[in-house]
Amino acid sequence: MEQPRLVTPEAVVLSFETAGLGSRVLAMLVDLAIQGGLLFLGSVALVLLTANTSGDSANVAATVVLLLLFTGVLLGYPIAFESLWRGRTPGKAALGLRVVTTEGAPVRFRHAAVRGFVGLVELWATTGALAVLSVLLTQDNQRLGDLAAGTLVLRERSGAGRPRVAAFPPPHGLEAYTATLDVAGLTPDEYGAVRSFLLRAASLPPPVRAGLAGELAGTVAARMRHTPPPWLPPEAFLACVAAATQARSAAPGPPVAAWSEAAAVWGSAAPSGAPAGPRPAPPPPATAGGYVAPP
Repeated sequence: MEQPRLVTPEAVVLSFETAGLGSRVLAMLVDLAIQGGLLFLGSVALVLLTANTSGDSANVAATVVLLLLFTGVLLGYPIAFESLWRGRTPGKAALGLRVVTTEGAPVRFRHAAVRGFVGLVELWATTGALAVLSVLLTQDNQRLGDLAAGTLVLRERSGAGRPRVAAFPPPHGLEAYTATLDVAGLTPDEYGAVRSFLLRAASLPPPVRAGLAGELAGTVAARMRHTPPPWLPPEAFLACVAAATQARSAAPGPPVAAWSEAAAVWGSAAPSGAPAGPRPAPPPPATAGGYVAPP
């Protein structure tokens, strides 16, 4: 199953594709061409301004201005663009790339500054060798500046389409049970596994679907230290877990139905001590990315 790339505080997984070495190198070549042009123009302007001056003081001033020019172009260029253009430089924009934090938020000045200063070492002092090795050896194609700043470089344009957001409403008849689940102990990877299974369940053969649901439900229930009711199928339990995880940061909703109604929908015996209730109307059709109990 696919692992989540970014998980928002509301437990919504955003599926992104990180930028590979090829696209990052091309983006940097574009930026290098622009930076080289700026340095060339600045150097020509400095030569013209100092052509008619002489003396030690003039040479010192020209050297200082030249150092400031190089520092501003090599360091200020990426920091300014990434801070003011939401993680993009002209090269990244041309290749459809963007820098974001590992939580999926836009980068701020401090992130861009850390990436810029570390880039002076890994990109310029080592002619890019450290950056290439870091991108090749890390799981999310991060260079050392990304690791230090807590950022990722993502592809905004790819054949996979736009990033997807999957939302899971509580299954029909299980709203009250979903509200009782304590999912604070689940990790983003575990929630991502539940989310991936629910999105792919319809395409799986029935034996494989049932086996995966049972195995994953057992693992998640053990992690939550929770025993699902015997009348609740494993896949429905996973749908409740996904809904409860996303509902942790949601605004309070209206009162939900009783457990007896959920037992009537899902079949077998009601939980101990819960009176039998009337069978509710058939559930509505499934919503996009969600899961609804079968009639």
